Amino acid sequence: MRDILEILPHRYPFLLVDRILETDGETFMVGIKNVSRGEPFFQGHFPDHPVMPGALLVEAMAQVGAALLFYKNADRKTQLVYFSGIDRCRFRRPVIPGDQLRIEVSLLRQRSRRYFKMKGRALVDGGVAAEGELSCSVVDRP
Repeated sequence: MRDILEILPHRYPFLLVDRILETDGETFMVGIKNVSRGEPFFQGHFPDHPVMPGALLVEAMAQVGAALLFYKNADRKTQLVYFSGIDRCRFRRPVIPGDQLRIEVSLLRQRSRRYFKMKGRALVDGGVAAEGELSCSVVDRP
């Protein structure tokens, strides 16, 4: 698979996708995130009981969604994907150090060339940790 750094503009410590495992290049993508004790957010969430924040689980799904939209897009150097909403979001289990997130994103619909809705799921050991419907728009970089 293509190097995630070539597809997404995010960088450490905010890049929440380590690798793309599979994609059909248009409607479906799977990425992984290896969750380590060294993640900066674990310093404060929570020091004695580290749990990956739910907002970052949503962000990881959004990043895989952005990678899906930019996978075959030659304009990814001049455009960004802005996360614009989440519906039907649920957190099913905590994500802790040592877990490997399997992040699955499927395109639900496209309203125009720039507006998209996707279904995202973050799984650990086959069980759903978080899921939701993500809305986003593709914008020109300032």
